[in-house]
Amino acid sequence: MNKIALITGATSGIGKATALLLAENNFDLIITGRRSERLESLKTEIQEKDQVEVLALTFDVRNYEEVQKNLGDLPKKWQKIDVLVNNAGLAVGTSTIDKGELDDWNRMIDTNVKGLLHVSKIIIPLLIEQKKGHIINLSSIAGKEVYQSGNVYCASKHAADALSQAMRIDLLPHNIKVTNIAPGMVETEFSVVRYKGDQQQADAVYQNMKPLLAKDIAEVILFAAQRPAHVTLNDIVVMPTAQANTSHLKRE
Repeated sequence: MNKIALITGATSGIGKATALLLAENNFDLIITGRRSERLESLKTEIQEKDQVEVLALTFDVRNYEEVQKNLGDLPKKWQKIDVLVNNAGLAVGTSTIDKGELDDWNRMIDTNVKGLLHVSKIIIPLLIEQKKGHIINLSSIAGKEVYQSGNVYCASKHAADALSQAMRIDLLPHNIKVTNIAPGMVETEFSVVRYKGDQQQADAVYQNMKPLLAKDIAEVILFAAQRPAHVTLNDIVVMPTAQANTSHLKRE
């Protein structure tokens, strides 16, 4: 019987790469995101290639009512979740704190912090009931260090890091693993969203250096999820070789 993984933000980037890789490794999947066409396309792609089942659910993690409606009454088969990957997240804007836009701040906090909490609140009782499970939270190097103009994004990812630590403590009596993954620069839609669709600025972020790819992080997620029952990887920082920290890069 296949294990079941729930992946949020599966329509692109790390979430999509993780769904594809877990499917290749015989996980049945619950994939979620805001873009239904992309989700259905991913579901079709996986089912044509791998002998696994896929449940695609379209909703916004920022909206608790939507989360509850979609995840709060899952069919019995899909309630036996082994791995929850809290991947949905974003950065918006590059303003210094004095020039920050309230809408940008709210989008980051509502997605990166509240979204993680909304999904976890619904799924954790299922894991507690079965006395096992694994929560993998996607934080960032921005959850370890603060950099110029990172302000609210860094704060939101510091919160994800802290919540991972808190979950590990609070869920210890229930035999539930918690892993925090903090990637450095990964070339996905991330920078396009941050620069609000400006592809030229987004491309410049990765100019003359080799960033991580979404699949690199997916492989780390799979590795963490496949450890023996008695082994938990609490905190994983993953960087491109060309990046030492948030402010030191080697560009060719």
